[in-house]
Amino acid sequence: MHIIINTSSMVPIYEQIVDAIAKEIMDGSLSAGSNLPSVRALANTLRISSLTVKKAYDVLESRGLVTTIHGKGSFVSMNNDGLIKESLEHEAEEKINDGLNRLVKLGYTKQQCDQLLHLLLEDLYDSN
Repeated sequence: MHIIINTSSMVPIYEQIVDAIAKEIMDGSLSAGSNLPSVRALANTLRISSLTVKKAYDVLESRGLVTTIHGKGSFVSMNNDGLIKESLEHEAEEKINDGLNRLVKLGYTKQQCDQLLHLLLEDLYDSN
């Protein structure tokens, strides 16, 4: 498992861990049944609090991506193909909604938000 934490990011560390593990599950680097490092081991490796790793594992478990068996560890869930996509879509929707709410609070109109989204999508698709 390869997780890089960006301490200067505005994204909380536990979310960075969730994103990294979900990405590895989605791209097949972590297959169903794979054992994740223990909370302590991952915390030591990343040099962060065990509570932060525990929170990330709890989020992954609540999304159905990971199953934790007390005394044995945390494992990639067996039936997670649709859950991964659904989880990532839900997270993206939340982030888009948060961004739009900020723009509205700044006084953006519906038309200005629409124009900004259109420009961002053009940039995204033109760069790929």
